[in-house]
Amino acid sequence: MNTVCVAGATGYLGRFLVAEFLRRGWQVLALVRDRQRAQAGGLVADALIEAQATERTSLSGVLGGVDLVVSALGITRQRDGLSYCDVDYRANLNLLEEALDAGVGKFAYVHVLGAASLPDVALVAAKQAFVDKLRTAPIASCVISPSGYFSDMQDFLGMARSGRVWLFGDGSHRINPIHGADLAAAIADAIETGRTSLEIGGPDILSHREIAELAFAALDKPARITCLPDWPRRAALWLLPRVTPLAWHGPVQFFLAAMGQDVVGEPHGTHRLEDFFRQAAGDRSEQDAPQ
Repeated sequence: MNTVCVAGATGYLGRFLVAEFLRRGWQVLALVRDRQRAQAGGLVADALIEAQATERTSLSGVLGGVDLVVSALGITRQRDGLSYCDVDYRANLNLLEEALDAGVGKFAYVHVLGAASLPDVALVAAKQAFVDKLRTAPIASCVISPSGYFSDMQDFLGMARSGRVWLFGDGSHRINPIHGADLAAAIADAIETGRTSLEIGGPDILSHREIAELAFAALDKPARITCLPDWPRRAALWLLPRVTPLAWHGPVQFFLAAMGQDVVGEPHGTHRLEDFFRQAAGDRSEQDAPQ
């Protein structure tokens, strides 16, 4: 039986990766920061390995007998005083170095689609720096670059719930976000078939305006969409890194940069964003219902 270690196992994608490799008959080790919290959160794997990937010594020996490492390790919003460089670059580099020392056969990493056009975005730059190291390391590798997750699209649902969705330009930029289960299955397929890279998205290519309309429809509300000129977005991208700390402007910078371009990957999967929105809207309605 092959053994895989999933890093970032408690995150949105990491949980789907753990479940997918278990379904395929792999022995799955889940790398977590806090074993008790992971167990309380319902994470199920053959073993939960507690380690701090930002500390190289914490990883010593944890990858013995592992055939494959799949890393979805990264941060979107900075916390605990850690930066993108600390986690998206250094923690993954620590993991790669441990994999090399342990003789692991392959390392797969979840990157960002369109990274080449976002060199000044701190989150993307840290991820790309790690990919550059991975590509030159003496280990077989696979870099998977998704367009965006369904969970990211909840920002549209949140705006729609508040009554209005704000877009930049004419709202025509396109994206095909992908559900975590579909992405996990595609990653496992790519690894098993020997692919070295995969730029991937979900089955539906949608404009930002179309996503906003789906969000309003899921809430059964009339669509109220306001398109702003693009210059405020570009001005914010220039200004925010100069006047706010990275912990605050990092996720905003990534969001604003991504909103200014098409982000479309190779279509995969069967989950539809429309259904995801309807389920998310229904779940919220149940939570808000009087008890």
